[in-house]
Amino acid sequence: MSIHGYTARHRAMLQAVAEGRAELMGGRAPSLSVDGLWCDFTATNDLYAAGLVAAASQSQAGARVPAILTSIGRQVLGTLVAA
Repeated sequence: MSIHGYTARHRAMLQAVAEGRAELMGGRAPSLSVDGLWCDFTATNDLYAAGLVAAASQSQAGARVPAILTSIGRQVLGTLVAA
């Protein structure tokens, strides 16, 4: 673990979201894909539950929408990149 309990995997996922390469699929627990590949479920849950990533718009369960960083997500990413 590193800063704030986030790992290099979390940082890479946040960076991909910031670059516009990620989508969230809504449902009971969101799933995150980057470049069409599904990400680690636990890391996705960590980021989503902490409010660092969100869906760009509301959608029905099972539909993919672009993922975006929240303001706190941008701050955390900045801290992780600077470390």
